[in-house]
Amino acid sequence: MTPADPVQFWDARYGDTDFAYGDQPNDFLREQAALLPPGDALCLAEGEGRNGVHLAELGHRVTVQDLSAVGLAKARRLAAERGVSIETCCGDLQEFRPRPESTDLVVAIWMHLPPPLRASVLAQAIAALRPGGHLILEAYSPRQLALGTGGPPSIELLVEPEQIRRELTGLELLVLVERQRQIHEGPYHHGTSAVVQAVGRKPAARTP
Repeated sequence: MTPADPVQFWDARYGDTDFAYGDQPNDFLREQAALLPPGDALCLAEGEGRNGVHLAELGHRVTVQDLSAVGLAKARRLAAERGVSIETCCGDLQEFRPRPESTDLVVAIWMHLPPPLRASVLAQAIAALRPGGHLILEAYSPRQLALGTGGPPSIELLVEPEQIRRELTGLELLVLVERQRQIHEGPYHHGTSAVVQAVGRKPAARTP
């Protein structure tokens, strides 16, 4: 079940002075980004900007997208405090259309969407990657409902590994795993969690 007014919900969540999910990057993103060269990066449903700011600190040219103007204002403040710059894009993923082959990295951390929209967004993300580019994703699986340590309370918004495998068709999957791990990201993600992690690489262009 999604909020009746998602903008109002997320603006309220990000309205506190503290960061709802902390100001440090997601652990899986941190691990995987350390393996990649700097380039252009696009972070989807990025909220208060912690992952995008981390990528900027690594030398990436970063654009962060989110529905909440309140969250993105905090993202810009966090970037300024860390001495880096990011671009922000406020809008609904239903209307978001990144340019084809415009980025080297797409990040989707906790991007929980209804399945048809998620599939559409991921297809556009793949199209937005340049040859050789990467997509990094982490999301809660349905096993998370029994744990209650974060994420949406609706099974419709949680993901199975096989769904992600299908939706990332067109990428070489370097990582696709479901696991339980400890997550400590602010007050809303805290404790043993059931997640799906994926990293895909777009095949390099073939030389004639």
